[in-house]
Amino acid sequence: MKLLGTKEIETERLILKIPTMKEQKILWEILMIPEVNRYYLDINKKFKDRLLNWEIQKKFYEEKVNHAKDKDKFEWSIFLKNNGECIGQINSHISSKECDEENTMSLGWYINPKYQKQGYATEAALAMINYMFNEVNLKKYKKVLQFLISLLGS
Repeated sequence: MKLLGTKEIETERLILKIPTMKEQKILWEILMIPEVNRYYLDINKKFKDRLLNWEIQKKFYEEKVNHAKDKDKFEWSIFLKNNGECIGQINSHISSKECDEENTMSLGWYINPKYQKQGYATEAALAMINYMFNEVNLKKYKKVLQFLISLLGS
């Protein structure tokens, strides 16, 4: 695997960009929508109150953005090409915690419910997978079959 980090990727309808602080509050607001975070957030209930406070979370997002260009980070903010609106996020990370195999990654995404069921998650995921396999030279994704099934349902 080549640690190339995040790079801008364009698709037919989307631009996947390196995260900046400009869109982080929008992403946090999307993530705070219950129908989004019930699938994306797997967090202990004792931390939930901190999640609901932007001023506390802002520090977390600033730290994330400070490392967005690190070569071992693979995270994108998803923007619509036609109007520049930020509609979600997609990322891939090394799944060393649960998997002993080298070159295995996990992935996740969330999309504003206003834009779900329109193929945006599929389009972003396929672009990211293409980048990860063809440029980063990733060998396989953890639970790739489950991922492909989820793509068919998005």
